[in-house]
Amino acid sequence: MTIEASKSEQRAPKIRLGMVGGGQGAFIGAVHRMAARLDDHYDLVAGALSSTPEKALASARDLGLDPSRSYGSFAEMAEKEAARPDGIEAVSIVTPNHVHFAAAKAFLERGIHVICDKPLTSNLEDARALKAVADRADALFILTHNYTGYPMVRHARELVRAGELGEIRLVQMEYPQDWLAEPVEQTGAKQAVWRTDPAQSGAGGSTGDIGTHAYNLGSFISGLELDELAADVHTFVEGRRLDDNAHVMLRFKGGAKGLLWCSQVATGNENGLKVRIYGTKAGIEWTQADPNYLWFTLLGEPKQLITRAGAGAGAAAARVTRIPSGHPEGYLEAFATIYSEAAAAIIAARSGASVDPAVTYPTVDDGVKGVAFVSAIIESGKANGAWVKV
Repeated sequence: MTIEASKSEQRAPKIRLGMVGGGQGAFIGAVHRMAARLDDHYDLVAGALSSTPEKALASARDLGLDPSRSYGSFAEMAEKEAARPDGIEAVSIVTPNHVHFAAAKAFLERGIHVICDKPLTSNLEDARALKAVADRADALFILTHNYTGYPMVRHARELVRAGELGEIRLVQMEYPQDWLAEPVEQTGAKQAVWRTDPAQSGAGGSTGDIGTHAYNLGSFISGLELDELAADVHTFVEGRRLDDNAHVMLRFKGGAKGLLWCSQVATGNENGLKVRIYGTKAGIEWTQADPNYLWFTLLGEPKQLITRAGAGAGAAAARVTRIPSGHPEGYLEAFATIYSEAAAAIIAARSGASVDPAVTYPTVDDGVKGVAFVSAIIESGKANGAWVKV
């Protein structure tokens, strides 16, 4: 069943959504809003969209929100929306990393579902504390590792689960970019400024921003749990306070090995996310720049190309596919898949109904693993690449 089909069958009232962050000049907030709109499960009705009440109100007016539901802080928003009979049911948190913990906590403690951009928090202590809050809250927590929403990523995961690859031996992940190859943050560019600021981003630069995506994707598909890692972490751009490149060796529980490379100074790469997984029987390869295709190779046989809506793709891919074969389906649709999976869980929670077991989204546990991963990388890097338990 496709997401589009399930949408038409549900006919449930739309989920009243709020947003923290994502105001004028923000990149990821607009992405979240488009993703929430795509399958038509949400109505954005409130926001604390910027760091000051004036900027927040200007952003709210741009989006057509009721000015009375534009708030000067997430704390005010959580308190007042929780008290309204028509208050928000869920909130998207799309701020820099250091705000995630306090904002998510404020809404979870009031029973409001949280859809939070990654990474979970800017440090491991906050990540563990937020998990404790989420575990006892009467609300869901969804982390938007959006690359898990691609149909062929879902199919790759099912191939592993079905044993088609045999015993997993190797997991290789890479995520190269070049947008920080120069000291862009020194020009005042908003996205670069906060991502290279330890106070806002946390201890990881490229490792926290994109390395967590690659790690999450490899773990999502392979189903493996990381045991320990050794990292060579470097900052190439003079004056930059966080890493912009890392090479990481991985040892998974059960004996599989892995490699991860993340870089934001790899000239010529725009968004080169790729994952390769090799088992005793077969191997798979998926590239985000060409997401509707998955390469599958049985040992001793020619490579097979599996397409998103064509022969070879299974039910896991089909249920998150919206458009016919031959038409590109990409980044925004994958992001929307996370929002639609979240909607299915939130709508079920309204009445206490059970959620379809096929519904899949990253949770607070995935978020803790991601922050622990970055923490271990930084620790290993400071120890000249020593092996560190995760």
